[in-house]
Amino acid sequence: MTQTIGILTGGGDCPGLNAVIRGVVKSAIIRHGWRVLGIEDGFDGLLSLDKCTPLTLESVRGILPRGGTILGTTNRGNPFSYPVEQDGAIVRVDRSDAVVANIKALGIDALVAVGGEGSLKIALELYKKGIPVVGVPKTIDNDLRETDFTFGYNTALETATDALDKLHTTAESHHRVMILEVMGRYAGWIALESGIAGGADVILIPEIPFHIDRICDAVSSRSARGSRFSIIVVAEGAFPAGGSRVVTQKADERQAIERLGGIGQFVAKRIEQCLDMDVRVTVLGHLQRGGSPTTFDRALGSRFGTKAVQMVAAGEFGRMACLKGRAITSVPMEDAISDLKLVDPAGEIVQTAEELGIMLGR
Repeated sequence: MTQTIGILTGGGDCPGLNAVIRGVVKSAIIRHGWRVLGIEDGFDGLLSLDKCTPLTLESVRGILPRGGTILGTTNRGNPFSYPVEQDGAIVRVDRSDAVVANIKALGIDALVAVGGEGSLKIALELYKKGIPVVGVPKTIDNDLRETDFTFGYNTALETATDALDKLHTTAESHHRVMILEVMGRYAGWIALESGIAGGADVILIPEIPFHIDRICDAVSSRSARGSRFSIIVVAEGAFPAGGSRVVTQKADERQAIERLGGIGQFVAKRIEQCLDMDVRVTVLGHLQRGGSPTTFDRALGSRFGTKAVQMVAAGEFGRMACLKGRAITSVPMEDAISDLKLVDPAGEIVQTAEELGIMLGR
């Protein structure tokens, strides 16, 4: 019988994490009388016995509107491939047995893992090693399969759209091309939806490799029609046809995945080479991860948190809470992480953008 549940937040932070934590704590204590342990800094916190804190109703009071996570997080702590230094070199070792032993030593009967694709893959591997785990989908990228939305995405969209509203006025005043680089990794959801909502003229996403000459033609055509400025939204994972993604750091022994960034400047230089126009680049970066969550993300995070507790009570382990239509349900974690949920280049939302006259670089 469940008496103690642990909760951790892994991967990049995003608005709504505290809503999930609050939902888990309140539901577990009020509905079931369970004890809740908050695990600090993602899966790293399970590599020791001194990074777990009891969470009470008082612990979660007032955290609903706060961004970030009160538990801390990391996107580098994979216990199945943990970087350690040996003889002056970084090697990766499997420390998952230590995590399993610590979970048992802490008396944790079930674990709630809140994270994106990478964190949920780790959670699934722990489940396969016998740990009762349920997952909660989190990412501003909205690229997890089997859920219509992940919390954090809506807040990131609002941040990007607000930035576009502000860029319009300065772009028009100075007759400039303004480029806004947004997050999303290999998925173009943030760029596409914020671009539509923010009145962008060009949107570049990873799912549609772009042709710089066609972008320049689109900007020139706008200028010829009397619109002497243009707004371009580019996803960090976008890349030119026949080219490759722009990265600030390649994957190595310490950094398991490549760090994207710089595509905005890449596009700006190419436009300046073919057009006599002033181009400026704004990189939103981690502003998209911060700030108070929107109403949608607070509500969705709260619903995911209470659903996670319901799943524990029902013994639905190895599964992830998800949003299907207007209902919260659950799916096997394997299905959710089998592949990324990407924008369909022939889908309805892409067609909407193009019918609005937005150039997608193809």
